[in-house]
Amino acid sequence: MLSEDFVFTYRDYENGYDVSWGRQDEMRTTYGLFQNAQRLDLIWNNIFLITQDSTSAVVVRAFNLTIALNPTDIIRVDGRVNLSLRKDGENQIWKITKWIDESNF
Repeated sequence: MLSEDFVFTYRDYENGYDVSWGRQDEMRTTYGLFQNAQRLDLIWNNIFLITQDSTSAVVVRAFNLTIALNPTDIIRVDGRVNLSLRKDGENQIWKITKWIDESNF
């Protein structure tokens, strides 16, 4: 699902700058989230933009994410994701190359 050159970017509002990491850090971070959450609910909402040609695409879409770490520690995130995708030339599979988190978190 994630390309080898995948980059995730989010805004660190407390420090006022963007933070990015690559595929390995994303896999480790996502694994930790799944290991520590009791429940994850992701709802995909409106698509704001889709641009696509035969080998690349950009999709901007709204989402609501609820993360329950325990019954008294629940995090709610609303926002948009800005995804860049590329079709693999060999097996024609779409992979995410860039994920920009445009959430309020």
